[in-house]
Amino acid sequence: MRARRLNTQAAEQIQKAHYDQIASEYEAHYGDESSQDYRRRFIYEPLFDGLSLSKQNVLEAMCGSGQTTQFLLSQGASVTGLDVSPESIKIFESRWPQCNAVCAPILASGLDDESFDCVAVIGGLHHLHPSLNESIHEIHRLLKVGGYFCFAEPHSASYLDIVRRFWYKQDDLFSENEAAINVYALKKEFSSRFAFRKEKYIGNIGYLLVLNSMVFRIPPRFKSVYTPGLLALESFFGRWQGKRLSCAGLFQWQKR
Repeated sequence: MRARRLNTQAAEQIQKAHYDQIASEYEAHYGDESSQDYRRRFIYEPLFDGLSLSKQNVLEAMCGSGQTTQFLLSQGASVTGLDVSPESIKIFESRWPQCNAVCAPILASGLDDESFDCVAVIGGLHHLHPSLNESIHEIHRLLKVGGYFCFAEPHSASYLDIVRRFWYKQDDLFSENEAAINVYALKKEFSSRFAFRKEKYIGNIGYLLVLNSMVFRIPPRFKSVYTPGLLALESFFGRWQGKRLSCAGLFQWQKR
């Protein structure tokens, strides 16, 4: 894997420079109404199902401009955004002035032990290689005992990851250290630190062309035209697709 040739500091600098460069375009594609509709129906609602976030301190780690913040606030949470990119944090602060914002890598956040009831990461862990395990240990440190680590990520057990690995190598939209996560390896590593409460696999046509329109260079103005039909197809095919045919996984872990 390319990520293993990088050290932690180099990987952080790559991600910082990468997202400083694409922050505005990323926001246009991932923060638009169509993408938010996808996120709400297929990511947020199933990911946080069963959790009461009202009056809870939630860290949105690798937050970007805060695409998840609106949902968290709607559930009554108090939100802190953390991201390594100054440009992304600048957008976060302008969108969500009522929230705390920290511009730092996850491994050097400066945040206190056991200060959050929940840590949410949507599509951020696969940017953390080669320091993924260390980053999850840090998330464990930040969580209160009994707190929840909720994350949604592309996963390596999918047949689609064969295509994804090839695409990552060819497309300069992806930085050098990006790679889907190996959920099996993570669960083996962290079985003594977390109880694994929920695992659900999602993502087909809507995931690709609505949520990830930036990857396919689809102008955001076109998305409202095809989104309703593709979300209906996403729901239909999602009834039968399993882990091997799903683009991403949703995971709810509880700190022991």
